[in-house]
Amino acid sequence: MKVKSANPLILIVLLTVGAVIGGVLGEVFKQTVPILNYGKSVGLQPFTLDLSVIKLTFGFMLHLNLAGVIGLIIALFIFSRM
Repeated sequence: MKVKSANPLILIVLLTVGAVIGGVLGEVFKQTVPILNYGKSVGLQPFTLDLSVIKLTFGFMLHLNLAGVIGLIIALFIFSRM
């Protein structure tokens, strides 16, 4: 019996798509179902490192709302069924 190996690239794509679609749906329905838009932001605020020759800006922010979390859960469910 051959066992299918899970492709991590497919998992990352599914999770990204699930979070984006869930976040968009949370923004669209924030007037009718306000709880879907409840969320938190986590990450690093952008900061700049100026070395006179080169200027680097670092930062990463992730804003997840409840609809995005639901999208992540659905994406995990879809991945587990593949």
